[in-house]
Formats: sequence, C-alpha cells, structure tokens
Amino acid sequence: MPVVLLVRHGQASFGSGDYDRLSDLGRRQAEETGRALQERGLRRPVVVHGSLRRQRDTAALALAAAGLDVQPQADPRWDEYDHLDLVRRYAAEHEAPAPRTSREFQLLLDAALARWVEHGDEGGWTAFADGVAGALRELVTGLERGRDAVVFTSAGVVAAVCAELLGTGAPAVVAFNRVAVNGAITKLAVGGSGVSLLTFNEHGHLDAGSVTYR
Repeated sequence: MPVVLLVRHGQASFGSGDYDRLSDLGRRQAEETGRALQERGLRRPVVVHGSLRRQRDTAALALAAAGLDVQPQADPRWDEYDHLDLVRRYAAEHEAPAPRTSREFQLLLDAALARWVEHGDEGGWTAFADGVAGALRELVTGLERGRDAVVFTSAGVVAAVCAELLGTGAPAVVAFNRVAVNGAITKLAVGGSGVSLLTFNEHGHLDAGSVTYR
C-alpha cells in the first residue's frame, strides 16, 4: 500500500522582512526530519514541493540528510495561502491592533482563517482547498505500484487535506492549522477505497528544543 508523507517546512523567519526564509532553527528541523525520513524505508519515493522558498529549502536539506538522491518536482498547488495578508485584512476590517507577539498573531490568524473557510473571501478558501485536493489526487493517481511519495508543504495545506479526508469543516481546519509543528510529518495511506489519514503531525524525531509552531 503506497504512503504519502506530508512534511511541514522548517521554521520560517517570522517577524522579519523576509518570512519565506528558513531560520537557523528551521534548517536544523529540516535536517532532523530528513534523518527521520531515512528511517522510514520509503520505496523509490516521488518527491514534490510547492514553489515557496521555505518549502524548497526544507526539501533540499531533508533529502540530503536522508541520503535520498531524488529530483523533486515543483507544484504551486502545494503552496501556503497568504496567511500574512489574510491577517492584515482581517485586522483592518475589524479595527484590531497589529499583533505584537506570536500568540496575538495566532489568535488573529485563527479568527481570520475561520471566517475565510466559513464565509469565503477574496481569493477563496474553496479555490485553495480544491487546488490542494487536485494536487493530492494527481499525485496519488500517478504513483506507480511499489512507490511512495513525500510532499514538502505548509500547515494550511496539511490542515486542508486532513479536514477533507475527515469530512470536517472550519473548526477542524483552524485546529489542525494551529497545532501544526514545523518539520512534522503527516502520513496518508493510499488504498483501493481511496486515501486515508493514518497519522497527523508526527514530530517525535525533533529534539525537545526544536519544536516550534511558527
């Protein structure tokens, strides 16, 4: 039975002028995740990442640490939604002060994401989620017998996949998104009845000091 591993990128540079750059810790997380992938016994894995720098760099570091000589494929459908812009627009609409801490940002993101999923917004959650579902469907359909896949992506994408597979709505999307750990692995099984969620947010391979959510 083929498996698909969804890997969240390492910690990006939250609060800096270039969020889409792995922090030093993010690079270490990517390498730790790569060593965990090496122990998975993956079968001739197909590797995919989105077009974002943090996803590409996580893939490169993890694959090197795993000793996997694989040329990744890029597919922008695995990109994250623009969560920074989503929070800015939500804050402006609700006249909320700009978040000063990671916790304040998370609270605004939870509210903005819930509204986006429930009521739609410019850009459209439905379009985003449909794109993710299409990317997963295409990946699974194209998997040859005896091969697995690894996707380097982001928290919102993982949340969209999990919510879709479990048939849940906005509260679950927000909950999955909130607890997603940088460098964590979510495991999907591909069988005759379709794709099933086996595990979510595995991060036991990360050192105690390496666990971050943003």
